Amino acid sequence: MKIRKGDKVQVLSGKDRGREGVVSAAFPETGKVIVEGCNVARRHTRAQSAEDPGGILDKDMPLPVSNVAVLSPSDGKPTRVGYAMDGDEKIRICKRTGEKIPEAE
Repeated sequence: MKIRKGDKVQVLSGKDRGREGVVSAAFPETGKVIVEGCNVARRHTRAQSAEDPGGILDKDMPLPVSNVAVLSPSDGKPTRVGYAMDGDEKIRICKRTGEKIPEAE
């Protein structure tokens, strides 16, 4: 999977199409990612104790990785991700401009 945690992405399809956000979690085994502020579901929780009152919580749900695209570091447009060798190191590159995609923290 070419999209990683910390990448800035744009949603390509679904109810949040066009919205941008940062990948907060990636699940390569299922091919899904969680994007902050996108695909939000409302979760009704019961009170567990006196300190935890319960209520309605907003929760970001996973999106298929095919529904998001990494944003180019130079112009902020959606792009595909490729790989190249930089000496003996494998790096991710932007297919539109050929620039190196910076590694997220």
